[in-house]
Amino acid sequence: MEPLPILASKAFGLTIGRLCYQLIEDHGDLEGVALIGLQPRGILLARRLRAELARILGKERLQYGELDITFHRDDFRHRPTTATPNVTNLDFSLDDRKVVLVDDVLFTGRTIRAGLDALLAFGRPASVQLLVLIDRRFRRELPIQPDYVGRWVDSIGEQLVTVEWAESDGKDQVLLHSTSAEGREAGALNQGTSNDR
Repeated sequence: MEPLPILASKAFGLTIGRLCYQLIEDHGDLEGVALIGLQPRGILLARRLRAELARILGKERLQYGELDITFHRDDFRHRPTTATPNVTNLDFSLDDRKVVLVDDVLFTGRTIRAGLDALLAFGRPASVQLLVLIDRRFRRELPIQPDYVGRWVDSIGEQLVTVEWAESDGKDQVLLHSTSAEGREAGALNQGTSNDR
């Protein structure tokens, strides 16, 4: 069965623009705010947000970083293959900063919990907010809720949500895959990437 489009290319861009304006509404020119993308797929959203915010604000430098959470996940020892860490690029202290943590899909909440643990190695933020492109509201396993949401998706059963990016996948879109074997295979390619586990 063909995956169902949730966000097509035009709506995808408009959604990212809306998230930027929400950040500006709450934080002004983002002085004292650090935008932190979670590896591996949250950084694609964070990079897009950073570029759009710079364009809107006319401001070249925004506090920005990318954070690897591989060894902070509670399931990394239980995976069938050896966990391979990604790059952390965070060359400033988070002490007393407002942090906006960015990921593409929020599902169980476990990826975000790992991100919060990893953040502590870089200081004690004044506050942490969560921005996600997609919030899969059902089947949350931890009490984690986003502050900024691009789109809510009420998926059922074993449906999978995948986020595709022009930079890595050739096209900006969000797809909902069915519970069929074909849908599970397509989604399995992105487990742990665009699906928060």
